[in-house]
Amino acid sequence: MKPRKQSYGDKNICGASIERLRKERGIKQHELVSRMQVFGVDINPSSLSKLEGQLRIATDIELYAISKIFQVSMEELVSFPKKE
Repeated sequence: MKPRKQSYGDKNICGASIERLRKERGIKQHELVSRMQVFGVDINPSSLSKLEGQLRIATDIELYAISKIFQVSMEELVSFPKKE
């Protein structure tokens, strides 16, 4: 996995989980954007990048679509990361 260039922001708690899931499954950002658009989510690669970087707020519709795409609960997406 390529390391993140910038530290995470503080606008959401789901971005790191979304990025982790996407990378674990070998999905590129543009692929996830396409899958989200099939769910009717109007998002572009820049917005997804900001969401993953926790630089913008995530909408409930985005969380719903991402949970369905990754087949995880919405609760799993918004759970606080474990401290190491």
